[in-house]
Amino acid sequence: MSDNKTGLKALLRPEDSILVLIDHQAFQFSNLNSHDPTMIVNNVIALAKSAKIFNVPTILTTVLEERGGYLIKGLQAVFPEQKPIDRTFINTWQDPNVTDIVKKSGRKQLILAALWTEVCLAMPTIHALGEGYDVFIVTDASGGMSAEAHDMAVRRMVQAGAVPVTWMTVLSEWQRDWAREDTAGQLTAVLEDHAGATGIAFAWETQLLASAQKAQK
Repeated sequence: MSDNKTGLKALLRPEDSILVLIDHQAFQFSNLNSHDPTMIVNNVIALAKSAKIFNVPTILTTVLEERGGYLIKGLQAVFPEQKPIDRTFINTWQDPNVTDIVKKSGRKQLILAALWTEVCLAMPTIHALGEGYDVFIVTDASGGMSAEAHDMAVRRMVQAGAVPVTWMTVLSEWQRDWAREDTAGQLTAVLEDHAGATGIAFAWETQLLASAQKAQK
């Protein structure tokens, strides 16, 4: 693990990031009790859309897809042509089909979200930290079998050196400057669809601006 925990270098950069989304599939959701499942669905889809906007390589993976179910439709729809990597390993970081892609990318800011937090997020996080990656765990796009299980897993990963973030943190650090208009415009659509009251307020602001422009004509 590097010492990149403070200063500007500690913030996420699209060109150095790679995202791995682990096991957002039916079986895992069936015993998700740390969060409202609807929130996890919303947040992981928003995270995936943000990664696509910033051209951050994104790996989708499932465990025992035939029995555990496909990825949720909204997530697969963000990358419709990508076939998720199906594993037998519980620990994603033990599957070379995943790790080879990450290693070949040369990117060291590893961003992970998974179901469940205490198993499928904790294992690869702790493993990858041992190999020198800066690991960021998206806690509100992950969930566990109970609130305690999620909380204890996050504490364990933080003790090991992981950085807990939320999906809004990730996209904000990737954007960094609203003057970057090429991505700012695309992000507003993500905020409208997934950011709750912030999205509603933005839609209202857009409406008011449109009304003002009509009034001036």
